[in-house]
Amino acid sequence: MSPDPIRIAGLSAGYGKSRVFTSLSLEIRPGEIFGLVGLNGAGKTTLIRSMLGLHKAEGEVSLFGLPAAKVEARRNLVYLPERYLPSPLLKGWEVLRLALSPYGLSLDRAKAAELCRGLDFDPALLDRLGKGYSKGMGQKLGLASALLSERPLLILDEPMSGLDPRARIHLKDRLKDCRAAGMAVFFSSHILSDIEELCDRIGVLADGRLMHCGPPGELVQRTGALNLERAFLQLIEN
Repeated sequence: MSPDPIRIAGLSAGYGKSRVFTSLSLEIRPGEIFGLVGLNGAGKTTLIRSMLGLHKAEGEVSLFGLPAAKVEARRNLVYLPERYLPSPLLKGWEVLRLALSPYGLSLDRAKAAELCRGLDFDPALLDRLGKGYSKGMGQKLGLASALLSERPLLILDEPMSGLDPRARIHLKDRLKDCRAAGMAVFFSSHILSDIEELCDRIGVLADGRLMHCGPPGELVQRTGALNLERAFLQLIEN
């Protein structure tokens, strides 16, 4: 049996003497889409950064059975932060090429163009410098970089941020393609309709702990709510 892409045990993190979450445990399975939800300030980004060793935390995190601190463990994943800004001095093609180089991958321009079209991003824009990109264009370029890496684990912080409705639909289709290919996707979002549509399991982070971890429909059934949005609100307010 393949090791879990992510396994967290007893993870605690915060800022100074203030704890954001305490003794959090979680595993992400191969070939699943997992959504992390919570109000602003609940600690979604802190959790992601702690998993990747970008924020000081206590506890254990393993990636594909290896300690997360080991370089070889992180070669199997790609991370896209919420605020992705491509270099203003590089063209889109150059950004993609640089993003793939740490994985020893060369850029297949035809494949990249096809993927960009699949994200509702005109490949002609790849000839422009980053300084001419809007927030949404930059986000799509970052997503294209992540997806082209074809790593078995994608970690995306608010990947829908800055995308218009059509681009969101295209991205959801691409993430479903990733799942079909056996990849694991871990992403945070405050758009619960996307979470409900995409995710095999979700984690609700509130009050420093995971208040729910399981299928979205399970939370709806548990609370007796009409949909996931109302189930989420009912859970965190009770």
